[in-house]
Amino acid sequence: MTFDDVRALALAWPEVEDGTSYGTPALKVRKKLLARLKEDGASLVLPGVPPDERAMLVESRPTLFYFTDHYRDDSIVLLRLSKARVAEVEPLLRRQWRTLASKKALAAFDRG
Repeated sequence: MTFDDVRALALAWPEVEDGTSYGTPALKVRKKLLARLKEDGASLVLPGVPPDERAMLVESRPTLFYFTDHYRDDSIVLLRLSKARVAEVEPLLRRQWRTLASKKALAAFDRG
């Protein structure tokens, strides 16, 4: 996957907008971070992943998921885009979107 693939996926959901974060391309929902491209240009910063779940993801798929000491205390996992598939990214991204989107947008989306 590429950031453009992630972007196309997320922009299909209500309230998702392009933005920037730490000088890198980002996706935001109501001005809050959904995901962003890491400064290395090859990894996705995915918030909303608690440390215990992050540990499980990193242990089970270390070629795909990782984190650095910088994010040790944050609910964030890093994902290597070159190793990712939609089926691995979409659930994490959608879960974070659902926590950031308005109740109105969620209700409309869930109604189809």
